Amino acid sequence: MVIVPLIRNTLGGRGESILAGWIVLAIMILPNLITLTEDSLRAVPRSYREASLALGATNWQTIRKVIVPAASSGIRTALVLGVGRAIGETMAVLMVIGNPETPWIPLSMLDRARTLTSTIAIEFSYAEWGSPHQHALFAIGVLLFLMVTALNFIATFVIRRQNHR
Repeated sequence: MVIVPLIRNTLGGRGESILAGWIVLAIMILPNLITLTEDSLRAVPRSYREASLALGATNWQTIRKVIVPAASSGIRTALVLGVGRAIGETMAVLMVIGNPETPWIPLSMLDRARTLTSTIAIEFSYAEWGSPHQHALFAIGVLLFLMVTALNFIATFVIRRQNHR
């Protein structure tokens, strides 16, 4: 109601585009990222800040060199959760990204596109049971599952590695 017409009137084209999808995802994911990051920053013990300031560090140095590194595992966790949510988001992106009927490679941020999740949502209702079409949709679902699983394993590895330092 707002983003697609704004893009259409400002940048031209249909308005339904990859750019519109990015904006919608950012609007949906940023509150979670901000809240989780803020929680991890607040979880850093006050004694860290006080010790840094007592040693003569400025507020900016304390934030940059003490607080953010101490909260880095929580910040990374917030990022992983945000990316996982973005990968799984279907309906909001489906409404603004354009979803061309035939797959094609977009050449611009203003081109229409189709995400894996929206392909499943759109096509599953008319795929015949046991058909190659339905098997392809299940394969897309498995691919999404593997992507999210790999993302979680990588995040767990990075967080554990960071915590061992």
